[in-house]
Amino acid sequence: MKTRTDIRTRTVPHTIDGITHYVTETYTVEIPVPPRDWDRAVLTAVTAGAALAVAVSVVWSTAAIGDLLARTVPAGPAYAAAGAFDAAWILCMGVEWLARYDPDRARLPRRAGHAALLIAMAAVAAHGWLEDGRTAGFVGAAVSALAKGAWTVVLAHQSPPLDDRTRQWAQQELAVAGAELGLLPVRRRVARARGLLAAEAAALPAAAPAPPADTDPDADTDPDGHPDTDPDTVRAIRPSTREAVRTAYASGIDDEERVLSYVRKVADPDARESTVNRYLRAVRRGA
Repeated sequence: MKTRTDIRTRTVPHTIDGITHYVTETYTVEIPVPPRDWDRAVLTAVTAGAALAVAVSVVWSTAAIGDLLARTVPAGPAYAAAGAFDAAWILCMGVEWLARYDPDRARLPRRAGHAALLIAMAAVAAHGWLEDGRTAGFVGAAVSALAKGAWTVVLAHQSPPLDDRTRQWAQQELAVAGAELGLLPVRRRVARARGLLAAEAAALPAAAPAPPADTDPDADTDPDGHPDTDPDTVRAIRPSTREAVRTAYASGIDDEERVLSYVRKVADPDARESTVNRYLRAVRRGA
């Protein structure tokens, strides 16, 4: 068995003239070395080779297509646009890899990648045709096909397929997570709207209800000349304690003391702290 030497340190007591201190001591340990993982080494080499093939394809296609486009536009924009031909199918392969456990979602990027590859190959072949090098054009077009083929084989090896039941389970889990993520901005908008309503309710004074149309103009008035208003009627337009707690929580107020202060301000000045806290706990559980 192969071993390797590992240098370590430890703290040991050291005594001189009856006085002991702890000092650092260096020592060596022989650690067994596991056998070389040739499968991992080969896979790493194959992956590196596929990446190199893609890089060569990008360089070759960009040079050929850039020279083709430079016939009608300046060289800078021509070569920049030429890089998009191979970049398109490379990006599609990346998205296909991300959706490797969902065949339905992987179908679109796979088809789009094949279409982008054919377009890039046709552009390279057209460049060779115009340069009176038809053979070179067709061979150059095959470079992109070989690069994509090599990378497709590597990705297929590194993404073993799931059985049908496991794939359905994974799709349902992703669907649930996607639904929660999609509802996040909706919940933010709802909370923001409720917060605005709560802020407006807290800022504006409670208005007394307008008197009925058949109100007697000779009705009793207060010393200021305003009709007497029934306190119970004014109190009726206030929200309930439960509604005020929900509004405060929806607007981002979660502290018990702040919620109690808000309820006493907009709903019931005599609201009990225990009642408000009970409603707040119920709202938290239902959030």
